[in-house]
Amino acid sequence: MTDFSIEPGDIASSLDTVLSQLDRDRFVDALWARRTDLWSGEYAVKTAIAQRLGWLDAVEFVSAQLGRVETFAQRVRSASFTDIVLFGMGGSSLAPEVFHRVLGRENARPRFRMLDSTDPAAVRDALANAPTSLFIVASKSGTTIEPNSMAAAARRRVEAAGIKDWASRLVAITDEGTQLHRTAVNDGFFDVFVNLPDVGGRYSALTLFGIVPAALMSVPLRQLLDRARKMADACRTKSARDNPGVALGALLGAAAAAGRDKLTLLLPPRIESFGLWIEQLIAESTGKHGKGIVPIAGETTDAAPGEDRVAVSVRVDGVGVDNRVINRLRDARVPLMTIDIPRVDALGAEFFRWEVATATAGRLLDINPFDEPNVQQAKDATRALLDAYTTRGQLPRRAPDATVDGLELTVSEATRKRLASVGMDRFLDQLGAGDYFALLAYLPPDDPALDPVLRNIRDRIAVERGRATMFGYGPRYLHSTGQLHKGGPNTGVFLIVTAPAPTDVPVPDAPYTFGVLELAQALGDFQSLDRANRRAAHVHLPDRTAASLARLSGLLGISHRPN
Repeated sequence: MTDFSIEPGDIASSLDTVLSQLDRDRFVDALWARRTDLWSGEYAVKTAIAQRLGWLDAVEFVSAQLGRVETFAQRVRSASFTDIVLFGMGGSSLAPEVFHRVLGRENARPRFRMLDSTDPAAVRDALANAPTSLFIVASKSGTTIEPNSMAAAARRRVEAAGIKDWASRLVAITDEGTQLHRTAVNDGFFDVFVNLPDVGGRYSALTLFGIVPAALMSVPLRQLLDRARKMADACRTKSARDNPGVALGALLGAAAAAGRDKLTLLLPPRIESFGLWIEQLIAESTGKHGKGIVPIAGETTDAAPGEDRVAVSVRVDGVGVDNRVINRLRDARVPLMTIDIPRVDALGAEFFRWEVATATAGRLLDINPFDEPNVQQAKDATRALLDAYTTRGQLPRRAPDATVDGLELTVSEATRKRLASVGMDRFLDQLGAGDYFALLAYLPPDDPALDPVLRNIRDRIAVERGRATMFGYGPRYLHSTGQLHKGGPNTGVFLIVTAPAPTDVPVPDAPYTFGVLELAQALGDFQSLDRANRRAAHVHLPDRTAASLARLSGLLGISHRPN
């Protein structure tokens, strides 16, 4: 079991009030009794929430299916596959990504890899060994455009290799009765896993969406689930201040009410990827109706802690971030929770802790933490752009407001009004007290030439402007932090970066390519941010080079410090 401690900083009084209120309301009993009125008094909202609380019993659900999952994993390992490729977005892909980075073995065969990008380079790389790969299509709704497009491309590659029984190379993880479920059964997929229907994607880490891929990585599932079960038992503790999940949620909720709505996640390198999962859980669950907690994962520790911060520091087997970072937080009276994890296979417990914490924070913020009302906006905008492309043969794009050194710049109406100009030299001047900056890149994820430059831009803004910063690759972030960007507080300044792919990949049975889809998603999100009165800019680079990104950095007035 994990241990935690809280140093409330300058919110000690309000945190005590929140914890006492949760006890008076008997919040823990109500949570486990699945009382939907914890989050809303409206009948329709309560009805919807009732269909999203299955995560409370997920450990028992998957434990009952462990035998089947392990048999499946053995079948896969006994076959001649060289690669296993997971197609997913958001909650259906981030938990497997964490399992892979934290608990996966580098020399494991078949090799596990994940595709949660529509970038042509990423798609091409993931399908490089298609004739000898097994593909997992993970989608709760079964209609998500990204994994469906990826699966179609995989089928095309498998068939092109002369393999007639293409369906034997696919596995589906989805809900009962979805189009994906029907297709998988009718076409004879290698296997089909039907998940709990009453669990939202971002709460699905400990369901089949997380556990099936974990089994293929040889993750010690029984130990993982045993520790998760112990955490679930601990989260039944009635006292809010002694309950590991509720106490965390109380800290986040009390801090946000006090204006400390930027959650700084301090994780050791061993589990740094866990921050991506926490980021999507917190952002998508709390960022709506003008409220929200802004999760800050992977930010440089060189940045000074601001008055809008609350922090959670995680130590694994005693190893965490440098003590100098923690001391700086203490000196600034930043509220801080320290979580001690005895070993990395306790990760399952941490997934559950944060789910309970998020449900608790939702209660305190007076929002429904189980819906995502603004995610559909960008999806609808993307679909409209793709429909226009189908009709006209090109994406409708607004003419750039300016072109500087080959970089095309378009700004939102909110930015135009704020700055009375369209130049990038003053774009960051919009960042005021309590604001955050988000760099959103539609480029190949983790490209060794581009990723360091992008992260340098983020880090320099954090240090030089003294504001919280976020970084995400599109379209991944659309299914996580995208909800917060448009539905949360209007305190974000957003920079979307795109560039043409040198070679493209067709989407089978569609009139567009992955490159067109990726650009449509970027343009669609920019339109959504613009319509939500957000301060935003879209910069289209002439090419995908570090030099072009460096020029962007220069136009922003950022000092360049290569990593």
